[in-house]
Amino acid sequence: MTSFDPTAESGSEEEKPQGNLQEQKKSLKVLDVRQFTVGPDDDDIRVDRWFKRHMDDVPFNIVSRWARTGQLRLDGKRVAPGDRVHAGQVLRVPPAEIERPGRVAKPRTELSKDQIDFARELVIHKDKAAIIVNKPPGLATQGGSKTTTHLDGMLDALTYDAKSRPRLVHRLDKDTSGAILLARSPGAASFFSKRFSGRTARKVYWALIMGVPEIADGIIDLPLSKQPGSGGEKMHVDEENGQMAKSRYRIIERAGNRACWVELQPFTGRTHQLRVHMAAIGHPILGDGKYGGKDAFLTGAISRKMHLHARRLRIDHPDGHKLDVKADLPEHFADSMDNLGLDLTLGDLLQLEEKKPGGKMVRKKQAKAHAKQVRKDKRGERRGRGENSGKPTKAGKPTKRERPNAGKATHKKNMPHKAKIKAARKPRKP
Repeated sequence: MTSFDPTAESGSEEEKPQGNLQEQKKSLKVLDVRQFTVGPDDDDIRVDRWFKRHMDDVPFNIVSRWARTGQLRLDGKRVAPGDRVHAGQVLRVPPAEIERPGRVAKPRTELSKDQIDFARELVIHKDKAAIIVNKPPGLATQGGSKTTTHLDGMLDALTYDAKSRPRLVHRLDKDTSGAILLARSPGAASFFSKRFSGRTARKVYWALIMGVPEIADGIIDLPLSKQPGSGGEKMHVDEENGQMAKSRYRIIERAGNRACWVELQPFTGRTHQLRVHMAAIGHPILGDGKYGGKDAFLTGAISRKMHLHARRLRIDHPDGHKLDVKADLPEHFADSMDNLGLDLTLGDLLQLEEKKPGGKMVRKKQAKAHAKQVRKDKRGERRGRGENSGKPTKAGKPTKRERPNAGKATHKKNMPHKAKIKAARKPRKP
């Protein structure tokens, strides 16, 4: 491709058409044809995500147009922005006029020595694939329209000996403290993200809640959705259109009847899930005025900050072992524990709830096989008629006569919503 020198002067009058063409080219930046071999760190990511990582000056609409017109090729074949690339494949990027003068990526703000020292003091674990920091309350995970100071803006301080800055894999609310995992390479980010989305990662939170639930070890099963009129800033229980959300709580120690210390485990990853679930059963997290209102505060020397802390994170590591890290409590939480007379040594004695072996597809196949066997066993039998509808009773499904308490909530006290809450089964001893 002929190179273009934007500093070249215009030619004579006879060369005006060429000069006009040069003037048109001055308004655009032209890239040469390139071919890239997909590396191991980019295995199984989307095409548009590949561009975001390696050619972030190319906007999505350009990538989409390349794909639509057949100019973008993967191993010589047409590819869409949503298709996935695999290690060893060759991605052809066409020449295109994509960048206008002045459209330059905004440089990151240079961090001061104090900011670098502060960010590095948060680190509680570091290896070649992951960094785990203990985020303090009040520090946002990512920026927003009115948020200029956030963890994501400090990640340049945590590059250390890696080729690039670490990447956020998950988030915590601004007022929630505790462990956050950062991936140190694109491959590690992909690996850890799959563990979070596949729900094999285990997160344990500590919280102080108002009052004492009647069930000491319970499962809360309430679907959640964004609350209308809140601009997406607040969630609420929505049993008709909400997304499935399930959490477990276990009482560690009581502070009389005023409050108690609980361990929380989210089995799904909805926004504000633990906060909404605890408020929904009548026991909001101490200091959470957003969901608990004025009933979420104690008088006296107890801090009005939110008492929700990501205490422990356990997740598979790319090297094959389990990464298991605990984050110490922030000062206000520890002071409240002391003022309420709670014993901090009791916190890590409970057994971590494990995910049942076998993925969703495995369990689905097992259920189908069981149903098939039930139908096979019923062949040749005379079907009795039910008393109510005159239809044969479904195999393997008890009737309401056999389940007199079907549909009734196990725990009704202090529950503004008809929460699906039940006592959790005790884990089997190893």
